[in-house]
Amino acid sequence: MPAAALLLLLLAAAGGAAWYGWQRYVGPGPLAQDTTIVIARGTGVQAIARQLDSTGVVRSERDVLVALKLRDSVRRLKAGEYAIPAGISLKDVLDLIESGKTVIRRFTVPEGLTSAQIVELLRAEPSFSGEVTAIPADGTLLPETYHYSWGDDRAALLARMAADMRKALESLWPDRAPDLPVKTVEEAVTLASIVEKETGMAAERPKVAGVFVNRLRMGMKLQSDPTTIYALTGGKGPLERPLTRADWKLENPYNTYFIDGLPPGPIANPGLASLKATLNPESHKYLYFVADGTGGHAFAETLDEHNRNVAAWRRVQDGRQ
Repeated sequence: MPAAALLLLLLAAAGGAAWYGWQRYVGPGPLAQDTTIVIARGTGVQAIARQLDSTGVVRSERDVLVALKLRDSVRRLKAGEYAIPAGISLKDVLDLIESGKTVIRRFTVPEGLTSAQIVELLRAEPSFSGEVTAIPADGTLLPETYHYSWGDDRAALLARMAADMRKALESLWPDRAPDLPVKTVEEAVTLASIVEKETGMAAERPKVAGVFVNRLRMGMKLQSDPTTIYALTGGKGPLERPLTRADWKLENPYNTYFIDGLPPGPIANPGLASLKATLNPESHKYLYFVADGTGGHAFAETLDEHNRNVAAWRRVQDGRQ
């Protein structure tokens, strides 16, 4: 074969190999359906390549290693959880892992939980890392939906919740109603936590807050069942039984059937709606409320009226049995 022909043949072969390699790099990959992968911190390049191969994201571990060497991007791969679309090319998957654009997760903290219950939720979520060594004080964490990435530290998220609560109070406290019977931010959070536990209806919270504000102004005991439950459980969970008359007589600083005024601290972590309702309560003359069977409450200005509402509630309960 003439030398020129051999050279052309070699060049064609080299070009074909280059074209084939380029297509394996930029062409659609073998992944049949969307998936997620988690690259743990400290995972080596060889292990990442093996993981991409074993999960079907790429055609071979060798393709990944060759591409990384040619890209000179071995040290730019970032740990985390990645959403991988079906058919993604080798180039695009490496671009993604280099970018660090990880999956954004959501962690929702319901309003009215104690700090111990929030920590329990955090510990139960395996996508977090790290240990929580101390339970924050009740009333210091803001219930909200928080965004995070796989592997984020539990203690760091608790710190974010505490910072958000401080920011919320710094914003709300200056705009409070005048002449409130709560004189400090801490007292306001304590009362808001009681409001939070008394009603799950956002529209009712200003009215419920108004009842407790009226009672505080008149020197009446708050007589809030959730405070008695907190006194009995220490905020570690629900009571799992009805309250009794003996419970209401419990000599405990959190039992507002026993003490005058507010308990020494919050009984839960109140949400923004309860904080706002407490700092700007509805103005009325109600001193009592009881469940009405619809998820809300019947309010009363006098004890006689309240007793009638209680009797109506008991009839509702009897009808459900």
